[in-house]
Amino acid sequence: METITVQELKAKLDAGEDIQVIDVREEHEVIEYNFGAQHIPMGDILGRTEDVRRDCPVVVHCRSGKRSAAVISALEQKHDYTNLINLDGGVLAWHEAFEG
Repeated sequence: METITVQELKAKLDAGEDIQVIDVREEHEVIEYNFGAQHIPMGDILGRTEDVRRDCPVVVHCRSGKRSAAVISALEQKHDYTNLINLDGGVLAWHEAFEG
């Protein structure tokens, strides 16, 4: 599974690259802290594949990287995605690197 560091992701976002970022955490977690990713909860994402782009890199994140890895695995196996990237360390790493 391909991964990306928070520093690499921030550089891509700052450069304006065409990249989709999806947060698969639960609603209460997103309300508590987020950095602007599109919210599609883990339990909903397999039913909302029309919201997951295939025409650009898609970075999926959760709190630490475990749920997002499971989501990526399911999307790759069940829906043949090939453009998914897991955010290494998730939102915890983002917060520590840029706001901690």
